[in-house]
Amino acid sequence: MSGMPAYPQPSAQVPVHPGAFLKSPVGLSKALVILFGAVIAADLFAVAAGIGQLGVVGRLIDNPEAVSTADADRADALAAAAAVLQTLFRIATIVVFLCWFWRVRVNAEVFAPDGHGKARGWTIGGWFCPVVNWWFPRRIALDIWHASTSGPARATGLVNGWWGLFTAYWVVGWLASRQFAVAETPEKIQLALGSMLFADVLSALAAIAAVLFVRRLTAMQTEKALQGPPAPPFVPNLPAL
Repeated sequence: MSGMPAYPQPSAQVPVHPGAFLKSPVGLSKALVILFGAVIAADLFAVAAGIGQLGVVGRLIDNPEAVSTADADRADALAAAAAVLQTLFRIATIVVFLCWFWRVRVNAEVFAPDGHGKARGWTIGGWFCPVVNWWFPRRIALDIWHASTSGPARATGLVNGWWGLFTAYWVVGWLASRQFAVAETPEKIQLALGSMLFADVLSALAAIAAVLFVRRLTAMQTEKALQGPPAPPFVPNLPAL
């Protein structure tokens, strides 16, 4: 996707939504790939830290005297450092992702002005509005995907896979945090740490799926934009009445 020429603009005859114009999302997609890579690295660090914590808690359950305060503090410090990195990288990724998502949505309005079931504002608001954030972003992503397709319709398994992993991480992460907040015994802490470890694995898998989704959709829009605007329909010259 590197070195692609500027996106051509449609002629005045092509109906588009107000303020909709083509602009390449390639630069944002490259930044996202780097940021998602950082998120994946932070998630793997968190997985390693979580395994260390589970080991300490497991030894504590088997023999409390076998675990020193230094061992527990070291495991907790690694987990805390991983959590800080995850938070920082995720915030940066969210900001850039929303910029990219808005850009590809506006492009999609040029490609298919009538192909969107949600207003443009939901492209950002849909992520933050309670309840509807469970399905609005996926619906918008599917509309963008279909509008950006050239030729026969492409399968949407990549979109659904990304969204499925993301929502699974969302649910498991929330449940794990609640579980850990009320854990009072080593056994309950062990269960909560296992749930948090599972959430970190899901986060890494969701980030991998997001990279594939971002790259594929960006490539689809680049391909369609470089084809130029569609030709106007042929109208034969009719004899004057």
